[in-house]
Amino acid sequence: MTVVVADLDIKNNIDNNGERKMVVVENGDLKVNRKFSVPENNAFGHSFRDYDKESQRKAIVELFYKTNHINQTYEFAKKKKEEYEKLKKGEMSIWECCELLNEFVDESDPDLDEPQIEHLLQTAEAIRRDYPNEDWLHLTALIHDLGKVLLHPAFGGEAQWCVVGDTFPLGCAFHESIVHHQFFMENSDSNNPNFNTKLGIYTQDCGLDNVTMSWGHDEYMYLVAKANDTTLPPAALFIIRFHSFYALHRDGAYTYLMNDEDKEMLKWLHVFNKYDLYSKSKIRINQDEVKPYYMSLINKYFPAKLKW
Repeated sequence: MTVVVADLDIKNNIDNNGERKMVVVENGDLKVNRKFSVPENNAFGHSFRDYDKESQRKAIVELFYKTNHINQTYEFAKKKKEEYEKLKKGEMSIWECCELLNEFVDESDPDLDEPQIEHLLQTAEAIRRDYPNEDWLHLTALIHDLGKVLLHPAFGGEAQWCVVGDTFPLGCAFHESIVHHQFFMENSDSNNPNFNTKLGIYTQDCGLDNVTMSWGHDEYMYLVAKANDTTLPPAALFIIRFHSFYALHRDGAYTYLMNDEDKEMLKWLHVFNKYDLYSKSKIRINQDEVKPYYMSLINKYFPAKLKW
C-alpha cells in the first residue's frame, strides 16, 4: 500500500527549484515525488494569487472581495445553509453538473478566466498523472468546485460573492491573513462582541466540524456529497469543504479550532492544493477522451442521480 502525506514545514517542503515536495511512504521507504512542476506564473504572466499586481482582473477581484467581506456574516451563512441543505433544487448526475459549469468564470480568481469545467479537468488530470492509484483523489479533484452550480439560474442564480472566493470561519475574529482583510471593517460581525474575539463562540480545539464557515460552493458541495451518501473517504469530504480555506492551509491561521482528526485530514488538503492552484492554464483537456474514466469513478462513489 502507498500512503501519501505532505510535509507541513513549508520551508523544508520546497526544493531548490521552487517545487513543492510530496513525501511518499512506500513499503516503509520515504521517497520524494516531484512529478508536477510548479509554474512560475499564472495564465496572465503574473505570480499565482497575487492580489496586488496590476492586471486586467485586479479591479474585478478586488470588488468581489469587498462585497464578499461586507456581507458574509454568521447569520447570513446560517440562513444559506438552512436553505440549501434541503436539497430541493433538482436531481442530476455529477457529469451533468460538470457540464453546467461550462457557462461560468470565477470572478474571485486572479489566475484564470476559463470556464470552470476546464479547471476541474486540469486539476484532476494533473493529480491522476502523479497519483495513479488514488482514484478517490482524482474524483475529488473533478468535483471539488461543483458547488459553483449555485451561480446557475436553476439553482437560484446566486451572486458570485456568496458562491466563490476564499472561505473563512464566522462567529470569531477575522484573521488578518485572509485576502483583502481590510474590507471586514464594514462587516457587522466585526462590531459584535460575541464574534470579534479570537475564539468567539467556539472553544479551543473544538474541531472544524463544529465551525460555521462563510457560505459558498465548498460548503454546498460538501452538503450535497454527504446527503447523497457518497462512499468517498473522509479526506475527500475535508478537501471539498475546506479547499478554499487558504487562511488555514496556506497561512496556518485558525489551527486553534482544529482537533486531531482535522490535523490528519489537513495533510491530504496540502497534497490537493498544489494541483488545485498551480494546474490552471490555457491548455484545454479533451473532454471526450477523459469522460469514460471519470464516469467510472462517479459510478463507483456516487449514485446515478443526486439531489441538489
